[in-house]
Amino acid sequence: MKLWFSIFDRNEYNGNEPPFFNPTDYSFSKVITDNYPIIKKELADYLSKYELQSYFNSTMVAKVNTWKTVSLKTWNVEIYEHHKYFPETLKIIQSIPGLVSASFNLLEPHGHIVPHCGDTNGIFRCHLGLSIPGTTPACGFRVKNEWRSWEEGALLVFVDANNHEAINNTSDNRFIFLFDVVRDEVLAKKKWICATVLTSLFLQKWAEAIPSLSKVPLWLQKATALSLVPFAYLAIPVRNAIYSFKK
Repeated sequence: MKLWFSIFDRNEYNGNEPPFFNPTDYSFSKVITDNYPIIKKELADYLSKYELQSYFNSTMVAKVNTWKTVSLKTWNVEIYEHHKYFPETLKIIQSIPGLVSASFNLLEPHGHIVPHCGDTNGIFRCHLGLSIPGTTPACGFRVKNEWRSWEEGALLVFVDANNHEAINNTSDNRFIFLFDVVRDEVLAKKKWICATVLTSLFLQKWAEAIPSLSKVPLWLQKATALSLVPFAYLAIPVRNAIYSFKK
């Protein structure tokens, strides 16, 4: 398997994976679905006091501030300030080898996450339905050429690099628990994958703030990314260690 990263390739990913995978083929599926009620309850408890925050990249949605999240872990970076609100969910995800990201995601009524390719083909991205207000075509998810509906307590598993989009054209909120698991074929490269994607997200954030950066030649973008990835590789464990003392 050849790793692909959007930061190094402006062309759309063209892998041969199917749109969706059978969740029962993977051990993490049972761990998550067996604990669905716990995960859903902890989100409900959180929402009784707090609100989710808008996803940082506003270009990903057709209408600003309709996609909101709260993260426990982002590409191996521990979001310690949120751990105290989701102690049982944290135990569950910590039991899954290769899990590098986990967050609760809200898509508001009439929200649309526009078609896009993810940052890498090195992970399975997984959606656990928590509160689903409808089915396709009103509320659903597309990977490549296939649309599916989310179902409460069930998983959708796909390769994030494939072109995908999400829509909630209902009058109610849609909530899912999203998590990423590094594929077995590249598990030995987990730290490198996380460092590369974090570098990509960092540069995306700057590009949104300064639109002219998107016009920088690809060779210069690649050179910048390549220079930053080793820093991210070393910084992730250091950052986690420092922030663990502050939690």
